[in-house]
Amino acid sequence: MAAAFPRTHDDRVIIPPAMLGMLGGGQLGRFFTIAAREMGYRVTVLDPDPHSPAGRVADRHVVAAYDDPDALNDIAASCAAVSTEFENVPADALAYLSKFIPVRPSAECVAIAQNRISEKTFLSENGFPVGACVVIRGDEDIEAAEPALFPCVLKVSRFGYDGKGQTRVRTVAEAKAAFRGFGCEPCVMERLLSLDCEVSVVLARGADGEATAFPVVENSHRHGILDVSIAPARITSGLRTEAEEMAIGLAAEMNYVGVMGVEFFVTDGRLLINEIAPRPHNSGHYTLDACVVSQFEQQVRVLAGLPLGDAWQPSAAAMVNLLGDLWHDGEPDWNMLLREPRLKLHLYGKHHARPGRKMGHFTVIDHDAASAVDTALAARRRIGISDDGA
Repeated sequence: MAAAFPRTHDDRVIIPPAMLGMLGGGQLGRFFTIAAREMGYRVTVLDPDPHSPAGRVADRHVVAAYDDPDALNDIAASCAAVSTEFENVPADALAYLSKFIPVRPSAECVAIAQNRISEKTFLSENGFPVGACVVIRGDEDIEAAEPALFPCVLKVSRFGYDGKGQTRVRTVAEAKAAFRGFGCEPCVMERLLSLDCEVSVVLARGADGEATAFPVVENSHRHGILDVSIAPARITSGLRTEAEEMAIGLAAEMNYVGVMGVEFFVTDGRLLINEIAPRPHNSGHYTLDACVVSQFEQQVRVLAGLPLGDAWQPSAAAMVNLLGDLWHDGEPDWNMLLREPRLKLHLYGKHHARPGRKMGHFTVIDHDAASAVDTALAARRRIGISDDGA
């Protein structure tokens, strides 16, 4: 095992009405802000977008770049602790803030997750299972790749998400062309796997090492964007236990403090870690409606040094993402969804809808996963989303 990061010794409990900081103003930051304010905390959001969803519900919205020195000093002076809602916040900004206030997750952990090369290297060196892959920094690396790696997926090492910054390639020539299309930025080239399914685990880990995982989620995507999540996942109880234990073990190896999403491929009945999200995860949105505490309340609890909540899921759930494509003729008729009594609609308050942009989601709660899925798919058909790819 490679050496883990130094463990934090900051065990201070932060109680309301303290001010908490959030770097990032998207929907994940919005849900964090709502959870924190419901618990009696105040929230300052740092985000350069004056219309950010989180900024619109926060006590304060600092409109500035994430590495702006004045903005960071404002956060350090006014907030008792700070977290983040996406992995592309500059790790240097988190490291700077950590000199003054608790930062959860740490800059070191975020730096691993925001770079696919660092992420794959950390996972491999620490014995966690990953698919076959190679690092690409030039054409010579593509030429040296084993033929068995093809067909494969070429992914940029940074700033790729929701299907962006990645493409399938079948040959060395296609890989070289795709590499040039990505501006010759460092990439990871991964073997294209035959999948049984994709699953994820959202977990919370405190500074004291206590950790708990929400039930494993089964995910389907279309065009590289999460489409439907089903909880609990329709896999064996053995695989569920293995996924939860592996995710918690990974968090411990990283000395991670915060909420983290771990994405897995299931292939030939085996789990392979796909990637890490150092924040709440889209597939964990079902916890807002189906669990005793949500992933966002857990994020508040960890940040404030409070005991973790119970991740128990009393009811099965199916979550459906709502993308900007739905707004092509104006605001959708939400009555078509809300006529379903077991459906919970969440809209993110984003200023502009555009194709592929996550604008909201809905979750259906039911006694079993099959019924929840059937109801969710019927509801989305009523607002014009086909089942193709579900």
